[in-house]
Amino acid sequence: MVEIVKLKTGSRYEDMASYSRLVCVDGLIFVSNTAGRNPATQEIPEDAAEQTDQVLANIERALQAVDASLGDVVAARVYIQDPSDTPAVMARFGDRFRGIDPAMTLTCPPLSSPAYKVEIEVTAYRGASRGNVELKAI
Repeated sequence: MVEIVKLKTGSRYEDMASYSRLVCVDGLIFVSNTAGRNPATQEIPEDAAEQTDQVLANIERALQAVDASLGDVVAARVYIQDPSDTPAVMARFGDRFRGIDPAMTLTCPPLSSPAYKVEIEVTAYRGASRGNVELKAI
């Protein structure tokens, strides 16, 4: 039987749009597009790099709830509102994912609020951080 966990954070948007922050199907984990709002204070940093740190902390917290970590991330989609923030966001993303090296897509569409400078969505596989990795160049 397939095991499914749906994680809710209590966000009003999860209720309004009827979605989960994270859905885990056996070991495959999908984390919804995540913004940089601090869940404790509800504040959003103005700086894109600081928002990136908060986004990744929010994602990491969600992954930990299903016994996974950033090391288990196999794919990421990064959405940056202002293309000029790309170097700052990518530097912070790289700091956290160096050595993990997930597949990654980056795009600069409008986001749901001007306050959001970056949003990130990831797919993870529980246990990927402990797997054998073969690096290849093409």
